[in-house]
Amino acid sequence: MASTCEASAVHSSIAGVALKLFSADAQAAADPAVTKLISILLLCTSIFFVIALHYVNKEWKLGRDIKLSLEALFQRVPDISGSIDLPKVDGNDTKNGGTDNSKPQPLIDPANPSLVQCYSPSSLGNIGTVPNLSAKEVSEMALRSKNAQQVWKSTTFAQRRRVLRTLQKYVVSHVDEICQLCAKDSGKTQVDALLGEILTTCEKTRTLLHQGETWLERSPRQVNPMMMHKTAYVEYVPLGVLGIIAPWNYPFHNMLNHVLSGIFSGNGVVTKCSEHTSWSSMYFHNICRAALEENGFDPDLVQLCTGMADTGKALVECPHIDKIFFTGSPNVGRHVMKGAAPFLKPVVLELGGKDAMVFCDDVKLSEVIPWAMRGCFQNCGQNCCGVERLFVYESIAADFINGIKDKVSTLRQGCPLGDDVDCGAMVMDQQCDLIQALVDDAVARGATVHCGGKRNTTAAGQFYQPTLLSGVTSEMRIWKEEVFGPIMCVVVVPGDDDDVCVSMVNDCPFGLGSSVYSASKTRALAIGSQFNTGMFTANDFGVNYLIQSLPFGGVKESGFGRFAGPEGLRSCCLERSIVIDRIPGVKTTIPGAIDYPMNTTQGMGFGKGLVELFYGDTLWGKVKAILNLIRHG
Repeated sequence: MASTCEASAVHSSIAGVALKLFSADAQAAADPAVTKLISILLLCTSIFFVIALHYVNKEWKLGRDIKLSLEALFQRVPDISGSIDLPKVDGNDTKNGGTDNSKPQPLIDPANPSLVQCYSPSSLGNIGTVPNLSAKEVSEMALRSKNAQQVWKSTTFAQRRRVLRTLQKYVVSHVDEICQLCAKDSGKTQVDALLGEILTTCEKTRTLLHQGETWLERSPRQVNPMMMHKTAYVEYVPLGVLGIIAPWNYPFHNMLNHVLSGIFSGNGVVTKCSEHTSWSSMYFHNICRAALEENGFDPDLVQLCTGMADTGKALVECPHIDKIFFTGSPNVGRHVMKGAAPFLKPVVLELGGKDAMVFCDDVKLSEVIPWAMRGCFQNCGQNCCGVERLFVYESIAADFINGIKDKVSTLRQGCPLGDDVDCGAMVMDQQCDLIQALVDDAVARGATVHCGGKRNTTAAGQFYQPTLLSGVTSEMRIWKEEVFGPIMCVVVVPGDDDDVCVSMVNDCPFGLGSSVYSASKTRALAIGSQFNTGMFTANDFGVNYLIQSLPFGGVKESGFGRFAGPEGLRSCCLERSIVIDRIPGVKTTIPGAIDYPMNTTQGMGFGKGLVELFYGDTLWGKVKAILNLIRHG
């Protein structure tokens, strides 16, 4: 007689999965009773996990996630590695290849103004050239994107996800190569490239794959009692072709950031990359084109414009471009607005910041010092949401400076493709001159340089020493002007006063991000909620951007508009309001009282009846209104 504990095939299969997950010996489940127990435990654990996820995330949509999981499991995407020819960057290539120069060279060679010269900032070696495109060439590119978009706008979200998954697959399998290209072209360390280029781009892609379709679904809207026979909703329609003017601080992420959201929302995308990082941008652009082409779509949907300021100007003024997304300085942002104004072309401006990080008197210095280092020196300070003002409460300021001075002074600089380095090069040489002017002004007005404070001349490239500056006050230029370099500016908050701290933080023309560290989360949030910034984080730094469901952007000189999150994705679309009949056969007709030719007495009586019926606050008034409608209608 068969054992009553004999395990069914289902139990055996589930138990086998469990044993594989935990790398257990299959012999352990030889006993049917053990097999059944393991399978039941796994099922119960799975159910508990699903319920817990739903409890933690009220917005979670189980049906959507099952669909996306099945799509990822059974719809394999092509490997585009064979279609991309990335240049080989040798880890021992401390000169960064090309021809070495003793000083920065002009980007445009007067003998050949049709080309932009590309240099590595950490060696000043020439690494190639890219075209300096004319306005006519920009217009032709935009037209090609516009033509390709006519087909692309009708694709399904599943088809768009397939392109993004193809791109993601390539990025994940080529992390080292992409980081090395970023290091070579922008001078950043490879770890900074991994954190700021790869991680953010992969999370952007994952978020769009997971949430993008939901964010672009029809958004139902409530109707008023007068329109109860109608259904109203908002639909998000592709704008057409987006024009992107990208900065130089994160060449890989800035190349893909708006391309990802742009094509997922059904648009074509034309990007003007920075003239300072065009060399790597050309290769990164090819990844996007290959992902489209390998999936059967026209790669002309995405275009890359290289060149100088006139190329960017041509993109802004191009009639084939429907909206501009600009990331850069406030001064150039104003020029972008001026160029778009005659065409009434909408713009999104992300214009940098001067982010504050606050250390309250109740923090543990050993815990917050690493955050100060990361906030100020990541990407050599060339970070839109980098920490440019470090507010330290008076009672811990001296200990903080003593505790961090050695860490700043021992940061290693050099070519990021050679030995281990902590802080890379400055992308633009003139930025070193600006930083020096700001530091010199601060010192002249009473600030103290504890270490650094000048160019690093021991390396061949464009390096500025990591600097610790204290005694910074509001009379100094560095208090209000964006540094965009490796400078830690320490500001003492007198009397450990939270209100004074808020006032000091808000005394700034920028308003991008901010953070407060305190032993009390409630206190940190109470302080941060008073900051006039677009983003705030309690007891953390920079995670707003890693949570791609949040909109990214600021106020004041930091610009306006948002990218990332549903707000950013929908900003790539026309928000179109739709009203349709709710009940078949029931439709709106124009009552005779307000039809042409008009009878003023009847029209006014009928209209006042409507107003009283729907907006009056007494029952008797509504009864009279109904009678008026009957009488005048």
